[in-house]
Amino acid sequence: MHAAFDVSAPDNLMTARLIDGIALSQRLRGELATRAAALGARSHKPGLAVVLVGDDPASAVYVRNKVKACAEHGLHSVLDRYPADLAESALLDRIAALNADPTIHGILVQMPLPRHIDPHKVIAAIRSDKDVDGYSVLSAGELTTGLPGLRPCTPWGCLKMVESTGVPIRGKHAVVIGRSNTVGKPMALLLLQAHATVTVCHSATVDIGLHTRQADIVVAAVGRRNTLTAEMVKPGAVVVDVGINRDEHGKLCGDVDFGTVRNALGPDGWISPVPGGVGPMTITMLLSNTVDAAERLERLEGQA
Repeated sequence: MHAAFDVSAPDNLMTARLIDGIALSQRLRGELATRAAALGARSHKPGLAVVLVGDDPASAVYVRNKVKACAEHGLHSVLDRYPADLAESALLDRIAALNADPTIHGILVQMPLPRHIDPHKVIAAIRSDKDVDGYSVLSAGELTTGLPGLRPCTPWGCLKMVESTGVPIRGKHAVVIGRSNTVGKPMALLLLQAHATVTVCHSATVDIGLHTRQADIVVAAVGRRNTLTAEMVKPGAVVVDVGINRDEHGKLCGDVDFGTVRNALGPDGWISPVPGGVGPMTITMLLSNTVDAAERLERLEGQA
């Protein structure tokens, strides 16, 4: 267990400990900054290109935070902002230019895109070794087959959060609630790679609680408030909340009924908060993928 980011002193000694995504992110980002500085000293400064199409307010905030994180940790970043009526062909042309740019090691096109642009075509256009979101078919294939590659940022961050508790994953029963291509499916695969026994629940699962009550690890990723409640968990489990929702007062909350679940988990359990949990880790893993991509290119150039 890592005392540097273990905020394990709960408000009530009978409730679960918090997995502090902010503190864990700060530690990991410090390590990434060191690696980025070393690359920069060897003329391989990691570079991330972020492309934003349209004026979605939430997307603008996410993009701003990503660019800021790059600046704070020694990465070069390029931000391209385009109006919502940008032609799909123009976006694909820009991606082609970034693919060819030797100073750019990672390309991120912020989702969602305007309706007239096919997101699958856009993701497929990004060079696989610059796919720092880990969304491409090739990246998914690498994850499925266990090959090294760039992992989807949110599930990878969730795995790091589980690891940070010190609870061994090997041999444990993990339940993932959600089957999206961006979180649920890759989360299940990452847990399988860590030697957990994995169950995936979704909207057609008859009794989700039947599975989660047996789980040592639960990752809730469906985008629906109070999906996981107190009677659905067992004491001592690790719960990671990926959801981003609003309650009746407009306050940010996750997929987990945080207060009651935290109590139900007891002092041996762990739970991530919303906000302050998975969110910071997603950006951290984006930086990590970019640094990894730069290091990989440097190795390839050294072998040439």
